[in-house]
Amino acid sequence: MTDTFEYIAQDRAGQQVKGRMEAKNAAAVARRLKGAGQTVVSVSAVSSTGMNREIKFGGKRVKPKDLVVATRQLATMVEAGISLVRSLDILVDQTPAPALRAALQESRQAVEQGRPLSEGLALTPRAFPPLMVNMVSAGETGGFLDRSLLSVARTLEADAKLRSKVVSAMTYPLVVFGIAILATTGMLLFVVPMFADMYEGMGAELPPLTQALIALSAALQVGAPVLLVGVIAVLSWYRKHKSDDRVRSIRDPLLLKMPVFGVLIQKIAVSRFCRNFAAMVAAGVPLLKALQVVGTTSGNLVVEQASTAIGESVRRGESLTAPLGAHPVFPPMVRQMMAIGEEAGSLELMLTKVHEFYDQEIEATTDALASLIEPFLIVGIGVLIGGLVLALYMPMFSMFDHMA
Repeated sequence: MTDTFEYIAQDRAGQQVKGRMEAKNAAAVARRLKGAGQTVVSVSAVSSTGMNREIKFGGKRVKPKDLVVATRQLATMVEAGISLVRSLDILVDQTPAPALRAALQESRQAVEQGRPLSEGLALTPRAFPPLMVNMVSAGETGGFLDRSLLSVARTLEADAKLRSKVVSAMTYPLVVFGIAILATTGMLLFVVPMFADMYEGMGAELPPLTQALIALSAALQVGAPVLLVGVIAVLSWYRKHKSDDRVRSIRDPLLLKMPVFGVLIQKIAVSRFCRNFAAMVAAGVPLLKALQVVGTTSGNLVVEQASTAIGESVRRGESLTAPLGAHPVFPPMVRQMMAIGEEAGSLELMLTKVHEFYDQEIEATTDALASLIEPFLIVGIGVLIGGLVLALYMPMFSMFDHMA
């Protein structure tokens, strides 16, 4: 969970700057400001009530597609020689997404005050990820801001394309599974009680399967409100705390150990790590800073911890790939390719080849999963519904046998 903090700092020119930033705590704000080359004067939490309440950009995060389009447009205008303030003005005017428009407006104000674009982007981390901020900062330092922005756009576009592919492949099975759950719940709540009343009036002797089904229906009728409230409470708690380290330390390793899906999740995390790492190395971001950022953008705490271990190894002057053997989330091929790249001075090339390979693997895996899950879902739903119908009509079959 993030809070909003107001800060006062001094930039590289000794000028005092003020602003707001979302972070987990004040220490995180101080680290970001220090990473941007500023000296922290004070950091204080913003009240969440009254006139000081934070504006959450409509309560929505910026969509990756909108961010990619805006980044490409900004790169084109910078390459054409248009000033940053003018370029950001144009983007603010033509960006349809309210959340992104508000974030660009805040960045424009920072640039207008004489601050670097990267510092302006860092003010709204909900809109502009650390990957983008650091690559833009490297582009500003090296004098190739337009190329850095294009690289950011390509990286975000590839990540969005990968996410879209996985989501589209998994949407159908999830929808079918949800419909099956709703249909089963509806039968237990509304259909089974009707049969139970009918059999009770007839005084029929019920088979064990039918008795179990009626008992489950009765329990669900009594416990449905409690169950619904419990599910809503759990989902609300998880939504609020899903980014906490304690939750991630339990959830992320379990996701990697899931049957079938664990392999896919591992490939996605490794591909994202290698893609972002390659982009930041190409942009000239310092290695330690790049490792710190790509770990957090991988989306999995296990990969993040491995990235931290790599950073510690580099800080001690040791090999970049030495710690990877202790982290099985990175397959042997990844370790070997990174080692070759480190030795040959072509780390960016090797990382690019790795993420391209895993992107293809992810696409093939999602297609195979979709093809594999569909028949299992059809059979499973058929067995479930067929079992419910059989349990309901078994007493009738028994009565017909006695009548005959």
